[in-house]
Amino acid sequence: MRYGRLVVLSLGLVLLVLKPDIIQAQRGAYVAPRNIATLSKQADVIVRGHVINARVERHPQFQSLMTVVVTLKSEKVLKGKPGAVYTFRQYIWDVRDRYDSAGYKKGQELLLLMLRVNENGLTSPAGMQQGRFRIERQKDGSAHVVNGTGNVALFRGVGEQAAQSKVKLSAKAAKTLFTHKQGAIELGELEEVISGFAGGQ
Repeated sequence: MRYGRLVVLSLGLVLLVLKPDIIQAQRGAYVAPRNIATLSKQADVIVRGHVINARVERHPQFQSLMTVVVTLKSEKVLKGKPGAVYTFRQYIWDVRDRYDSAGYKKGQELLLLMLRVNENGLTSPAGMQQGRFRIERQKDGSAHVVNGTGNVALFRGVGEQAAQSKVKLSAKAAKTLFTHKQGAIELGELEEVISGFAGGQ
């Protein structure tokens, strides 16, 4: 019995060390998987840029609610009109997010698919971690993106949806829709697909 408990504890420690992204993705409420077509349509604002500031504070009207206020320097807009500097307030329901600003960090480059701000001034990425993409720049100048769920199921069914909606894509992006399962993808390809479903400006 004691041996079995030790095995379980050991496996837990291995998971914590090797897969911190999985642990991070489990914060907050469970959200059903959504593909990029759905996320793009649900988003009110889709913007890429660098985080200027992120701070945790109480909601101005509801003091019992903790929030994170994020300010982003807009560098590319795929949907909506966020302005040159885009600021939003997101509700924090997991106590761990209070200590790291829900994972938003100054200088971080992100691609965000944001829902419409509600009557209480709150918003969040569409599909929570699914609509928040971290951008990683490579030495060769290329850029890759991955969301909080490792891009799992991001393109599930999107190829068929693109055909039905007559979304025009490059041959490379179209191939990605049918072959990608999970993991980072090229920023340009993702933005191309998003633009097709978001309807441009």
